[in-house]
This record gives sequence, structure tokens and C-alpha cells, in this order.
Amino acid sequence: MKLSSICRDSNLHFSHKAFWFILASIALILGIIGIFLPLLPTTPFLLLASAGFMRTSPRMNNWLLTHSSLGPPIVEWQDRKTIKASIKKKAQFMIVVSFIISISLAPIVWVKVLLLVLAIILLYWFSTIPSS
Repeated sequence: MKLSSICRDSNLHFSHKAFWFILASIALILGIIGIFLPLLPTTPFLLLASAGFMRTSPRMNNWLLTHSSLGPPIVEWQDRKTIKASIKKKAQFMIVVSFIISISLAPIVWVKVLLLVLAIILLYWFSTIPSS
């Protein structure tokens, strides 16, 4: 194997890790912002952050999992594939509110119908996730 191909492969590896680290960092920031902004979901962003940090930074992932506020929903999902009932109710409420606002602001009828269908599918899928 040529040295140039080894360097190229290591650059790809580095760029792959950099991509996941940047994605995880952005997801973590959005998750933290979501704690304070009710229309921004926290748990999905924290799950994405954990997935990214698992690939790139065990130290950051460990910090996230052991954090007193941010860690429990992630650990619950990873261990039992469940969502705490209170978090699930808040998320369902925010999904409904978000889609009502989006549907009311959409100027075209077919977009309103599409949003309604997406809301129904999302709420159905979300209701199939077990609660703890």
C-alpha cells in the first residue's frame, strides 16, 4: 500500500471523527437550549449528541451520561428503550402545538394537508415507544 493512500485514509478517518464530533456538539447545544425553549425537543438532541460522542470522545460521552440533568433520559433510552412518561407527555404536547402553529401559518392547502399527515404519523410512531 502506498503512503499517499494511508495518509488519505487517515484523513478520511479524521474527517469522519470531526464530522461526528461537530454534529454531537451542535446536538448538545440544541438539547441544552431545548431545556429552556419549549418548542425545541431536548431528548432527541441529547440522544444524537451521545451517539456522536460515543464515536469520537468517550470522555464527553461519559460526562453526558453521568450529568445529573442531561444523563438520565439518555441512559433510560440506551438501557430500556423507554421514555419517561412525563417527558413523553410534554413531547406529545409540543408536537401538537408545533404542528398547529405550522399548519396555521402554511399558505398553501396541500402543505397544510401534508403537515397534518406528518403530525399524525409522528404522533402514532411516538405513541408506540414504551413509557416508563
